[in-house]
Amino acid sequence: MKKKLLCLALAGAMSMAAQAADKVKVGFVSTLSGPGGILGVAIRDGFQLGIEHAGGKLGGLPVEVLIEDDQQKPDVAKQLADKLIKRDKVDFMTGIVFQNILQAAQATVLGAETYYVSPNTGPSDLAGAGCNPYFFAVSWVSDSYSEATGKHMTDKGYKNVFVIAPNYPGGKDVVNGFKRYYKGNYAGEAYTKLGQLDYAVEISQMRAAKPDAVFFFLPGGMGVNFLKQWQQAGMNKEFPLFGTGWSFDQDTLAAVGEPTLGALNTSHWNLDLDNAANKKFVADFEKKYGRLPNEFAAQGYDAALLLDAAVRDVKGKIEDKAALRKALEAANFKSVRGAFKFNKNHFPIQNYYLRQVVKDDKGRFVNKTAGTVFTDHQDAYVSACNM
Repeated sequence: MKKKLLCLALAGAMSMAAQAADKVKVGFVSTLSGPGGILGVAIRDGFQLGIEHAGGKLGGLPVEVLIEDDQQKPDVAKQLADKLIKRDKVDFMTGIVFQNILQAAQATVLGAETYYVSPNTGPSDLAGAGCNPYFFAVSWVSDSYSEATGKHMTDKGYKNVFVIAPNYPGGKDVVNGFKRYYKGNYAGEAYTKLGQLDYAVEISQMRAAKPDAVFFFLPGGMGVNFLKQWQQAGMNKEFPLFGTGWSFDQDTLAAVGEPTLGALNTSHWNLDLDNAANKKFVADFEKKYGRLPNEFAAQGYDAALLLDAAVRDVKGKIEDKAALRKALEAANFKSVRGAFKFNKNHFPIQNYYLRQVVKDDKGRFVNKTAGTVFTDHQDAYVSACNM
């Protein structure tokens, strides 16, 4: 009798495991306020448009997105992750902008074996020896953009560069990536507080150092303020300025305007990439939100489409973690960046482009693709991943 009951219990458990979920719950934690809020808002807007393009569902299932503002505070992010995982019992997590914020939340999320799809930050430790089966980055490793910038500046013959970036893990990753491919000397380096808005001291240091070019990484409101102060100090007439796409994203261009004209930067995505998915995304984003999208919005959009594809491919059986992992790894959707695939560490293999800020036919400051720096580029850490 006991053996019969055990068989029935096992059969019941197998039946339950095979059933599709009634709905999908997504925990979306992002920086939606303060100097970095412009980035989180872009990711949120792109993510919501992606769900809209998926028919208002994920994989054909009704979806509930629980949106929370981490206020760019690690302790708040940790509390929100605890709430979403333990109380709300979300099926997926996404949304985080900054690396130090992710570091505060990742133990809770990944420890609960909840899949996290990063629409932005890509820590180098999670790309290498610390890679995790429950972490997917639909974006990049944090130093990939700066690797491309470093290579371009080396190719163009710059020999003595000044570097400025925020003093936090993501900023250090960016500088390390730049140094991996830039082969010249350094006139100086400045590491600012995360969220700093006054750069008078650093600009004075640059002028005194007399570099032949400046490389900067200051995302969100930091970059907006830096670029305005850069022009006000007349630095744009003295030194060529290079950066990553994070510092010359569309929202920054709209906020800063003229000081960005002609600046060169690198990214894995641009408004003018010639593929059907990107054209639809750009047109519908502008129609819905009244502004052009940036790479943060594009990444949020792709994160939603990745989740949609994975839930669809497992036929809604999201409790089957192994099958869900294979579906996420397959990335069976049309990305706005064009063709890409996940490497074994769950970070993309993809192209990186050189862009230049120009005015379009409507007088708007936009990035124009000026060339390809890397083709099918793999990050520097994947060989250490034993997943």
